[in-house]
Amino acid sequence: MLATDLARELSPHHEVIGLSRADCDIGEAAACRSRIAALRPDVVVNAAAMTNVDACESSEEAAFRVNAAGAGNVAAAAREAGALAVHFSTDYVFDGRKSEPYVEEDPPNPQGVYARSKLAGDEQVHERAAEHLILRISWVFGANGRNFIRTIVGAARERPVLRIVDDQRGSPSYTPDIAAATRRLIEAGARGTYHVTNSGFCTWYELAARAVEWAGLTGVEVVPVSTREFPRPAPRPANSVLANARLAREGFPLLRPWQEAAREYVETALGRP
Repeated sequence: MLATDLARELSPHHEVIGLSRADCDIGEAAACRSRIAALRPDVVVNAAAMTNVDACESSEEAAFRVNAAGAGNVAAAAREAGALAVHFSTDYVFDGRKSEPYVEEDPPNPQGVYARSKLAGDEQVHERAAEHLILRISWVFGANGRNFIRTIVGAARERPVLRIVDDQRGSPSYTPDIAAATRRLIEAGARGTYHVTNSGFCTWYELAARAVEWAGLTGVEVVPVSTREFPRPAPRPANSVLANARLAREGFPLLRPWQEAAREYVETALGRP
């Protein structure tokens, strides 16, 4: 989902080579090293991850192989090739107990296998590639993959009532906007960790209600429920909101409001009935 829009954003300005899992399994250190060395890149962007949060709970070894060891393998291979390592992290590295949006300097405290594996990947990138850029993103949606908005709109076309969690909040983030911000940061020579999300925040219920509205689906009732009423295998942080503090502090453009981005996505990628 993200890699497709990254390639589309970067290609007019740079030579871009996209690698699938078949081309380069990041869990295999030697294969990863040789493949990247052969390409002699200036920048290596790792958009690969095991992102099914609930599946990670029952597949811990697989999650750490990709999200932790794999991230480290890519970072090490980038360093050996003399390239910048760009890595995508997640809001889940935080426990969600803070009342305010999280800034880049807040201490992580991951809950659950997915969250721990992603933080371990961040640490691997930091340790194994001195030249690195770690971008924390959240509630990601885009035209080229599965995501919450697509699922909700699909469900609303089949069911008259949807029950959606209303006590978890975060910042929905659109892959074309993330890709554009990534290009700006790379070209500006940015290093270290940044939060990169669309502006503003909402709950899952609020996002679902707006998506149903924008899709033109009348007669569908969206009902708010608590996390306790909708148990899942993996823990979810109550507060996933990331403040784009470094972007603002360093004068980078902030991403547009999530409402504008999500509406564009619904109307262009999902269509109206």
